[in-house]
Amino acid sequence: VGTMVFPLRAFRWRPILDSVSPGLPYGKLWRATAIGFMANHLLPWRAGEVVRPYMLSRDSNVPFSAAFASQMVDRVFDAFVVFLLVAVALLDPSFPGGIGVSAFASTTAFLMVGLTIGLLLIVFAPAQFTSLSEVFLRRMPTRFAEPLRKTVLAFVDGLKVLRDPRRFLAVFLWALALWLTQGLAFWIMFRAVGIDAPFSAALIIQGLIVLAVAVPQAPGFFGAFESAAKIGLAIYGVSNTQAIAWALPFHVLSMIPITVIGLWYLARSGVSFADLKRLKA
Repeated sequence: VGTMVFPLRAFRWRPILDSVSPGLPYGKLWRATAIGFMANHLLPWRAGEVVRPYMLSRDSNVPFSAAFASQMVDRVFDAFVVFLLVAVALLDPSFPGGIGVSAFASTTAFLMVGLTIGLLLIVFAPAQFTSLSEVFLRRMPTRFAEPLRKTVLAFVDGLKVLRDPRRFLAVFLWALALWLTQGLAFWIMFRAVGIDAPFSAALIIQGLIVLAVAVPQAPGFFGAFESAAKIGLAIYGVSNTQAIAWALPFHVLSMIPITVIGLWYLARSGVSFADLKRLKA
């Protein structure tokens, strides 16, 4: 079930790219996705975020800049839907109470409001958002400011997809299917190791793990994934030992299929693993 998340990502990518390359063949999106996530698992600093658009640009008529911008949109939808599901999960009557838990609920609500306002600002007032970013970029050294400026412009351009209601709905529904599937995989693993927690708990742990692995770090996100799982499952009275018994096997088992698939596609692509290591954003 966890492996199904990756094909769903490829399906979700197509409507984001429709304005650049309408009807892009699914196979090209799937191969780039598989290789990109393989790179995230085997290379540091979330290298797959560059590898995935690079592989798509090699295999299609989509320019790298457009593919990279589309992936940024992809990640925005991830954040929005994941925290939307966390907010819904917090409404479950079985959700435990307590001061620390209330703080977590308040933080989630704050993130949702912030994400929504940020998205609306970027989509409907892109010039103002760009001008605001310039205020900060001018204070930075040129060697850092220029790459960030290009990233901001690509991000704003990529979010044009949100101005088309039909395309926005398509991307949103694919994202919803993707993260509900991931939550289901988490919950199945709860049952496998004897953790008695509701499906809403899987959505909350999912949100914590997404936060923990969001920043560039070691290959495969080992340590961050397991720590977030311990914190989340502790809310439901699960011991650290049992939380690790859930997190580590799930983490390893969910990595193996997509890593093998990605390596297989890479071997057929004419690009070497050493080439991926040399890629820079």
